Amino acid sequence: MVRHRELDRILPALSDMGIFTMIVTSGVIPIPLQWMEIPRTRIAVSVDGLPEHHDIRREPATYQRILKNIEGRKINVHWVITRPMLARPGYLEEYVAFWNARPEVDHIWISLYSPQVDEESPERLTPEDRERVARELPPLGNKYSKLLIPEGMARAFVNPPSNPQSCVFSKMSINYSADLKSRVEPCVFGGTPDCSQCGCSISSALHWIQQEKIAGPLRVGHLVTASLAVGSAVNRLRSHRHPPSRWQPGAPSGPTNLVQIQSTE
Repeated sequence: MVRHRELDRILPALSDMGIFTMIVTSGVIPIPLQWMEIPRTRIAVSVDGLPEHHDIRREPATYQRILKNIEGRKINVHWVITRPMLARPGYLEEYVAFWNARPEVDHIWISLYSPQVDEESPERLTPEDRERVARELPPLGNKYSKLLIPEGMARAFVNPPSNPQSCVFSKMSINYSADLKSRVEPCVFGGTPDCSQCGCSISSALHWIQQEKIAGPLRVGHLVTASLAVGSAVNRLRSHRHPPSRWQPGAPSGPTNLVQIQSTE
């Protein structure tokens, strides 16, 4: 199990190595104040909608508890938009306005609900829903400074990468369960994600930005491709390393016996 006292040791060590770390939490327990002083470390709190949706889905990590546990800290807020949140006009702006006004919040970033293959659930967005989100969020980003949603990223929600092999984030990242040993495959979602309906904020941002021009015909994607090729070549020279299963054609997804993080409190 990974506990706070272990992270107290791990996070400074990663920072000393020049590694940027993000801890994503539900905010169900207090965020250690000492983490705020660790360079290259950010804390993201998952807040999935206004209390009417979040408190049911995330209990016991309710709004009341989150607000208490982030007091005096600096965090990012991560919001996964589901279909029920689009039923009421003004919902998106009400959420953004609330968290934009909170002094603890540095940035608000957004994902869309990402289903598994053949999943039928009330949370899954329709293509029309995704178009609406892509249309309505960028103007809110202009109005509320803490919301990070460029136009290009919003449009990437409508046309996400078609599979893990074409997803820059999947190719650039290796994801582990809380034991820091078990790999989560084929991407951070695990299982069999429906890439055609992916709403991952990082995947969408990278999918968008790789098309941005640097100089002349040179695009960000060219640098990413070259960097991945170099990294892959170096990895092959290290015989003790084994590539993620998503890079091996026909390989199954990784282990599903993920480890839960427990608090000592």
